[in-house]
Amino acid sequence: MIPSMSLESGPERSKQRWRLLDDPVAIRALAHPLRHDLMSIIGRLGKATTADAARELGISHGLASHHLRQLAKYGFVEQVAGKDHRERPWRLVATSYTWSRARQTAEGSAAVDVVEQLAAERTVEALLDWQQRRADWPAGWQDHAGLGESTVWLTETEFAEITGAMDALLLRYVNERPLDDLASRPEGSVPVTFTLFAVPGEPSGNRRKD
Repeated sequence: MIPSMSLESGPERSKQRWRLLDDPVAIRALAHPLRHDLMSIIGRLGKATTADAARELGISHGLASHHLRQLAKYGFVEQVAGKDHRERPWRLVATSYTWSRARQTAEGSAAVDVVEQLAAERTVEALLDWQQRRADWPAGWQDHAGLGESTVWLTETEFAEITGAMDALLLRYVNERPLDDLASRPEGSVPVTFTLFAVPGEPSGNRRKD
């Protein structure tokens, strides 16, 4: 998955390595499930060689290498010094992204739409996977995980307030715990993905006014 790219708040006092992502070509480079998986593996392990990533995903070394080099081409991963002179491991260049400015152009908006669609599909897959696993988890995890849905009539200002409050709550932890910083992970912690779908509907009997 792509780290924190839905969070548009600023990077003040953050341990994250932030990147402003506004190049449509670079954004479209993320629109591949395997590249999401590769970035997730690197983030989870802190650093990973091509062989590590290929083994984790059950794919060939050549296929892993191709997609890692594509990610490197657009500045998402980089190779760093390893323990010896053998294959150098990859690390994430940035651990959090903001791409709000990309929507200022038609090309950027279209690129974001493609990546958002992929993220939505992967979120559904993750939910279905959780449904198969959750019976084996303690009640405390089960009680707070899964799908929730609420429909509330809001003004534009109220909508901004609510989404801003959600972002601020998550950013407290996001800023303290970069994805690839193993030392920042509390004992007993697991990776938890929050995906927010905030979808305004049409007013009853009225068309939306631009």
